[in-house]
Amino acid sequence: MRAVDRRGITSAPYLLTTVGTTSLVFLCAFEALAVTTIMPIVSADLDGRDLYPLAFAATLAASIVGMVTAGSSADRRGPTPALVTAILLFTLGLVAAGLAGSMEVFVAARLLQGLGSGGITVTLYVLVARVFPAELHPRIFGAFAAAWVVPSLIGPFAAGVVAELASWHWVFLGVVLLVAVASAIVTPTLRALERQERRPFDRGAVVRIVRAVIVAGGVVVLSTSAEIAPDAAGVLAVAAIVVVVLAVRALLPPGTLRARGVLPSTILLRGAVAAAFFGTEVYLPLLLSEQYGLPPWLAGAVLTAGAVSWALGSNLQGRPGTRLTHAGAMRRGTSLLLVGVLIVLLTAALALPPYLAAVGWFAAGGGMGTMFPRMGTLTLARSAPGREGFNSSALQISDSGGASVSLALTGLLAATVTGLAGAGSVVFTATFAYGAVIALLAVLLAIRLGGLLRAEESTVGDQL
Repeated sequence: MRAVDRRGITSAPYLLTTVGTTSLVFLCAFEALAVTTIMPIVSADLDGRDLYPLAFAATLAASIVGMVTAGSSADRRGPTPALVTAILLFTLGLVAAGLAGSMEVFVAARLLQGLGSGGITVTLYVLVARVFPAELHPRIFGAFAAAWVVPSLIGPFAAGVVAELASWHWVFLGVVLLVAVASAIVTPTLRALERQERRPFDRGAVVRIVRAVIVAGGVVVLSTSAEIAPDAAGVLAVAAIVVVVLAVRALLPPGTLRARGVLPSTILLRGAVAAAFFGTEVYLPLLLSEQYGLPPWLAGAVLTAGAVSWALGSNLQGRPGTRLTHAGAMRRGTSLLLVGVLIVLLTAALALPPYLAAVGWFAAGGGMGTMFPRMGTLTLARSAPGREGFNSSALQISDSGGASVSLALTGLLAATVTGLAGAGSVVFTATFAYGAVIALLAVLLAIRLGGLLRAEESTVGDQL
């Protein structure tokens, strides 16, 4: 029996890897969040209002292709070539965006950023599997989660300041040097990895990449259906969802859509909680500004409460000595998410004081922070050697796909309710009720996952 490694992720053997990988996650998150703040300026400067939605959709869609491609490469050749390529693509996208003189070039640059950021995310998971012992996985994934959350607190403000004092171009160009520094920090780890024997070419990887392109196309249509066909946006969005669901099956472990087994259930749960959380979050500031008259900064502070609790949850679940099991983390996390969304729903439906929405969103964020690191840990723990890349990409695709489909469905629901009942609190009640239903399904999935984990432990115990 292997001795448990008592050292932390910041101890000498792991310090450079922790700093380098977490920095890369932070920079990818910063760009994803900062661009929301400066896009109105970019659009006006480049006269690209018509391509405004595509600048966001292109990055998300390309990231799915990047995830699948990098995952296949990491499984076949190890994480180093895939990570280096992903960093180069991300950097090239930053430079191209910073130097863009037209909206078409800017959108193409965002495509490159998406390919790079998707590849970075997946290959870092594979790198974690190769470098860190299993008992440290919850802690490093907790650090990754915090690295995504922190930019949500400072990213939009920092990007706005840079755009105001210098130029929006420097929001991209200024990050290039930081990416180079983070890459240099993680380079010794990549060099120290044992060279993996290259596996035979997998024709199935080509099929998966083609499927990923189809899914990416569906995501673009989902995100821009209102602009593509205003009179038939609903039909177009539903068709896109069908295409995404059919194509994505080959990108996920068998049985994922039916929650058959620990790994498939974990990946499906990731999509469900992302759908509930982000489908609710997008309408929360709108509720507070339209129904309660709160200024944008105060409405945004409610989202900040969720971001802070997400970071706290990620930190607490990864502390040494925690007795919270994976099953317990999933139950607690989904329960907090459901309670949080229900509080937001009741606030909208009963016109309760707006501070209750902040309380609810603090609970929801804490639930997400509790679950996310454990999902990464479970995914790697159930990944055979040479399958870490595929399974990690599946986890990220479930996350992105769940959020994308949910945003499209809440948009359709809001438009339908507005057409039937007019604008007002009923629209928010309907969209938050949708989020509550998905959160309830997530709770049921977490209960099923807990049962599967207990059954697995019982089987192992019987064999000892």
